[in-house]
This record gives sequence, C-alpha cells and structure tokens, in this order.
Amino acid sequence: MVKQSFDHVRAWVFDLDNTLYPPQARLFDQIEVRMTAYVQDSLGVTAEEANRLRKQYWADYGTTLAGLMELHGVDPDPYLTHVHDISFHPLEPDAVLAARITELPGRRIVYTNGTAPYAERVLEARGLAGLFDAIYGVEHAGFHPKPRREAFDTVFTLDGLDTSIGAMFEDDPRNLAAPHEMGMRTVHVAPEKLDADHIHHHTDDLTEFLRLLTE
Repeated sequence: MVKQSFDHVRAWVFDLDNTLYPPQARLFDQIEVRMTAYVQDSLGVTAEEANRLRKQYWADYGTTLAGLMELHGVDPDPYLTHVHDISFHPLEPDAVLAARITELPGRRIVYTNGTAPYAERVLEARGLAGLFDAIYGVEHAGFHPKPRREAFDTVFTLDGLDTSIGAMFEDDPRNLAAPHEMGMRTVHVAPEKLDADHIHHHTDDLTEFLRLLTE
C-alpha cells in the first residue's frame, strides 16, 4: 500500500540532520553549542541570552542564521564555517541504508539548511558518499532557509526538479509544508508521529521505510 503511493516518484529529496542519521547520534547538539557561542560573541550578550535568541530565531525565521542576518546583518559565511566545525565521530556507516537509497529509481538529492561541504562530511561518515546526484545547502538558496517557500523554489529550480514526481523526507515537520504545496509526497522522519494535513507518511526508521518502497 505504501509502495503504491510512491510508484510515480522519480525525484527523491532528503534532508540531512536527524534524517540521514539517527537523532541518537546527537550531532546537532554540538552545532547548537557552537551556534550559541557565536551568537554570544557576535552580539555581545550573555550565554543565557544567546541561547534564548538562538531558539527564538529558529522558531521565528526558520534558522538561527536567518534571524541573525535579518536583524543584525551577520555575515553567513564565517557563521556557517564556525557552527559546522564539529566532530563526526558519533556517526557510523550504514551499509543497509546505503543499499536502500541506491535502489531508489530516479534522481536522488540532499537538501539541507546546513552547507553542502558539511553535508558531504556527514555523508562520508555515514558511508553514503557518492549515492546522490546533487547536494544542496542553504548557500544554494541564497541563505533563505527551509521552511520558506522561496528557498525550495530556488533550489528545485536550480536542480530542474519536477515536484509532481518528487518526494521529500524531513525530520522537521515545518519543512514539509512547502513541498506538500508543490505537489510532492511528504515523509516525516522522526521518533514521534505528528498528524498534519501536509504530512503523508511518518516513519521512525528511514531504512525500513525505504525497504517498503524498494522490495
């Protein structure tokens, strides 16, 4: 039944963090610490205030960076270099997931609110390097973040992606609203299920979900 819902899909779009690796790796915890430190240093606020702003900007603007750019004119390049300078040791190669992704018919891409170089390092650590036809980061969207529709429009136009035959896999439910509007099949990859009109499917195990589509 699930497989039939994806019979038309020939463009597979995957988010990166907490989607192509399990949230138990807690990789983003490292990034959040570095985000908070950057906010503290660049704005001259306390650590407590920096942490509050980090969360507030993420909620209001889609990413902390978007809020910093909009309200404080922060240069995105040094920020992105700083926050992604982390250890990838918590990540482990996943040969089974790699095989499932390889079996997907059509074009496979990664689209993250991080940067493409960061994504490449994550994919390398997960044993997923070389499996994707393209990797797009926030820089390819002119630093406009998901969930903004303009971010998706920019990246998908750049890729030449036909959303009518596309599917989007995401851990952040906000980032599935625009793909749904664009006619894509949407899959929420997260421990807990969320009932929402813009979410077609949910899974807490991406590898198993892809098995249902490829076997």
